[in-house]
Amino acid sequence: MSKPEPKKFVAKLGNDEITFETGLLAGQAGGAVLIRSGESVLLTAVTASKDTIDRDFFPLSVEFEEKLYAAGRIPGSFFRREGRPSEGAILTARLTDRPLRPLFDQTCRNEVQVVITCLSSDGEKHLDILGINSASAALTISDIPWDGPIGAVRIGLKKNEFLVNPSSEEMVGSELDLRIAGTEDAILMVEAGAEEISEEVMLEALRLAHNSIQEIISVQKEMRETIGKEKREMGYSTPLEETVEQVTSYVDNKIETALDVQGTKQERVAALDDVYAGVMEHFGELEDVSMVDVRTTYKNLLKKSVRARILDHGTRPDGRDPQTVRPIWCDVGLLPRAHGSGVFTRGETQALTVTTLGTPRDEQRLDTLGPKDSKRYMHHYNFPPFSVGETGRVGSPNRRAVGHGALAERALLPMLPPVEEFPYTLRLVSEILGSNGSSSMASVCGSTLSLMDAGVPLKSPVAGVAMGLVEEGERYTVLTDIQGLEDALGDMDFKVAGTRDGITALQMDIKLTGLRWEVLEDALAQAQTGRFHILDQMEKTIATPRENLSQYAPTITCIQIDPEKIGKIIGPGGKMIRAIQDETGAKIDIDDDGTVYIAAADQASGAKALAHIEALTEEATLGKIYTGKVVRTVNFGAFVEILPGVDGLIPISQIADYHAPSVEDVVQVGDEVMAMVINIDSDGKIRLSRQAVLLGWSLEEAQESDKRRPPRSGGRSGPGGRGGPGGRGGRDNRGGNRGGGNRGGSNRGGNRGQNRAGNRSGNR
Repeated sequence: MSKPEPKKFVAKLGNDEITFETGLLAGQAGGAVLIRSGESVLLTAVTASKDTIDRDFFPLSVEFEEKLYAAGRIPGSFFRREGRPSEGAILTARLTDRPLRPLFDQTCRNEVQVVITCLSSDGEKHLDILGINSASAALTISDIPWDGPIGAVRIGLKKNEFLVNPSSEEMVGSELDLRIAGTEDAILMVEAGAEEISEEVMLEALRLAHNSIQEIISVQKEMRETIGKEKREMGYSTPLEETVEQVTSYVDNKIETALDVQGTKQERVAALDDVYAGVMEHFGELEDVSMVDVRTTYKNLLKKSVRARILDHGTRPDGRDPQTVRPIWCDVGLLPRAHGSGVFTRGETQALTVTTLGTPRDEQRLDTLGPKDSKRYMHHYNFPPFSVGETGRVGSPNRRAVGHGALAERALLPMLPPVEEFPYTLRLVSEILGSNGSSSMASVCGSTLSLMDAGVPLKSPVAGVAMGLVEEGERYTVLTDIQGLEDALGDMDFKVAGTRDGITALQMDIKLTGLRWEVLEDALAQAQTGRFHILDQMEKTIATPRENLSQYAPTITCIQIDPEKIGKIIGPGGKMIRAIQDETGAKIDIDDDGTVYIAAADQASGAKALAHIEALTEEATLGKIYTGKVVRTVNFGAFVEILPGVDGLIPISQIADYHAPSVEDVVQVGDEVMAMVINIDSDGKIRLSRQAVLLGWSLEEAQESDKRRPPRSGGRSGPGGRGGPGGRGGRDNRGGNRGGGNRGGSNRGGNRGQNRAGNRSGNR
């Protein structure tokens, strides 16, 4: 069997060529595409089930398979194979799902599965954008009915210049990380993180992004015309006309009456539940009626009624007008032992966010194909079933919880102080204690309160608001601070987070096949007004970060040392650093650039560890007085360890404030002495003076006194030392005199003695 020849199609995205290949791999899938950019390669296969399922929703699933062999790595888990999807893989799958889903017929009941597998990753190309484009191409040429294609692109911003489809390296330092997906005519999905970008700049970036995906879409259309499969028949669930008429007649105005109930969410939901229960009970007794059709019809009637009240009368289910934010109250410091805590309540949505400060070693290590290998800031979101008055599974977070946590994390990240100023690892956990829409934005607000309560020096407070949309033909209404019913029955969920100076995070999903530019502009403007209002309410509780950290938070000291001295702190086999940690109780982390982090439970332990490290890495300073131990004596002076591993020489002429007959007459090995550093030569050799300490001299006085000493015939680096042929140059002028008198060679003895002494002193 010969190797088939794949069909290749090439498109430009920014400055890169994107290659779509098909016909070589995964031939039994409904559609399969291999996408290449640089040395990154992804395979996307899409398949639809043969049978339909009896459900009242469209069963679409999107999976992103992160294979570490793609980067030439073996997984770090115990089993050495990939396990559950990483947070990054989950977010990429969600990002791909969001623009694909609106272009399917929502009445389809065949299960559709999209599987994206990363086969090769060069670490430079962004896999999420490649994944969306490959999924669109696979669906476009498949036998699965779908109203695509779509295109996706990332936009960065540096020095007021937009970057189209930048690499991972080019994105370093970017003020904007914008990802969009859309059709030829409109935008379907937006995901962004930003450094306080204005609404005007964001709109400009969105327009550029939409223009940039046109060639990607055009090439996919060419693929469909050239190699696309014939679309297959699918199973659809459309209520029978007779059933629709029967349910509509029975419901009559019961939904309107229930929607008129003014009170809490529970009271309104109870009224609607009574209507629904009555419908199900009435039609459940009829044998010739499909209960799936009854449920679908009831939902359609409820949706039609809610939307009509908003468009025709500007009245929302809870009685608000389109631009009003629900009542807000906040609190901080609720939990005494937590490092920081904040409660944000808006209407019936409530988030309790708790801040924990940790040491650098508490960073999250990432074993993924992404460009980052660790995270200093983590935000986790929990959504227990009691938050909506229900029972259900409690345990690990689902994909929605992971996505909401990542959105809140992205919103706060630009406002955190840099690690150089605040060397803490931060973990925030948002517990959703009540939910009626926009709990992800409540967690953003609760996080700001919690961080300020913890004393984290945020650059600015951050708030978030969720915007909704009801659109019928040319008519539309943008809704501020949507609740659950408006999210479920509306056309858009548009979340905007930021400060008073600009946007820090953006996320948009729509149920339409595209969003008009005027709607997008109105939504951004209305969101800014809502965000400012929420910030006003939050600042009534706490306006600025607390001046001090919690007494229960670890104290962290950060110092910079010469990277060449890291070994001194660590010691042989880690002996030194373990000894310091055992003695002080502090935790010490050292980066390769020489940054040392000292974390301790109290200031005393941290100060003690810091003193050890400073002593190990300190360099001798001219004029400074050190207390050291005598480690060796010779006839011309004493060597004193003034710093760990650092010796200096006290010449015999500087060892006392009188004429010392010998070194041992003044000091012995093991004695502690105080001496001033009076000279450090170009080779780092240190000369000390004990005499300067005893007589209270300044550095200049000590150096001048040292210069006045007559040269010694034969000696090490100054007075004293062993002479050459002139004999011993032990004390004062004896070396010179004896060398000149006995051998007739004072110069010979003195010079050779001095040279040998200088060399030997330097070697020491």
